[in-house]
Amino acid sequence: MEKWDELKDRDIDWQVAMRRGKLKAVPEESVLGHLLRQLESVKACIQSKVEHPFHIVKNLFHFRKVRKKGLATNTAQLHTLFGLANLVIAKRRLLALNSQVAS
Repeated sequence: MEKWDELKDRDIDWQVAMRRGKLKAVPEESVLGHLLRQLESVKACIQSKVEHPFHIVKNLFHFRKVRKKGLATNTAQLHTLFGLANLVIAKRRLLALNSQVAS
């Protein structure tokens, strides 16, 4: 990320997941290895929360290609789809809570 010319002048703290081979090279029993694994676990949790709405929009709503309808139309459609994806996620959580209370 730091190599991109258009992003060099910005003060951004990139949190990119470590490659699996690099993480495996660090010994698990060391303090550094334990901390690195915890850090990567936190990054993976955040990534899964961010990627889940994209999964719903692509696979549940079958929105895989953007049609050339104009920037405003595409933006409005994506806002609507991500709003609906949030409702799907909330519905799943509510149904899960309802099934836990009933049993």
